[in-house]
Amino acid sequence: MQNNMAFGKLYIGCEWIMKLAYINLLWIFFTIGGLFVFGVMPATVSLFSIVRKWVVNKEGDLPIFHTFFQIYKNEFFKVNKLGGILVIFGLFLYYDYQFITSAGGMLQYTLTIPLLIITSFYFITLLYIFPVYVHFDQKVFQYVKNSFYIGLINIDITILILILIGLIGYFFSAIPGLIPFFGLSLIAVVIMWGAALNFRRIEKKQQHLSSQK
Repeated sequence: MQNNMAFGKLYIGCEWIMKLAYINLLWIFFTIGGLFVFGVMPATVSLFSIVRKWVVNKEGDLPIFHTFFQIYKNEFFKVNKLGGILVIFGLFLYYDYQFITSAGGMLQYTLTIPLLIITSFYFITLLYIFPVYVHFDQKVFQYVKNSFYIGLINIDITILILILIGLIGYFFSAIPGLIPFFGLSLIAVVIMWGAALNFRRIEKKQQHLSSQK
């Protein structure tokens, strides 16, 4: 009996490893297929959508390639519009940083802290933008606003996600040959898992407030 249980767990573990490697390779392939600039956002959304189906919806037997391709095709234009907004804001922060560092003196000291705060908010938004995108059906600017809001009000889970990503990064620095197979898919599992905790927490609060009315 114990041998059967151990074999079953080993089988499940190997299956997860194969699936994560497969969607990571699909992400690379479809990102390149979109000339990277136009492929990276829809490919990442496709990857997070599949991870959500595995982690949140417990859909373990879905057709991976077909699902990936359909999401990539359906979300291509909408998610690239979102990506354009994020890139523009990121460039704005970058040029602000260049200006502040070249200014020197009291101006640099005065503006550095606000810029660091805004940059932190930006990275919190980036952390949750894909889980929010694949979990909700909203307008483009709502994804940005809600990603920031969810990450900020659940800062404990946000910190936990960042710690786990840091550990994954340390693991990959020791074995860089695994990056092409698990570089994004493993991180997506961690982010989606943490985001799902946030979603459930918010839903419970909303249900509690509704019951009090």
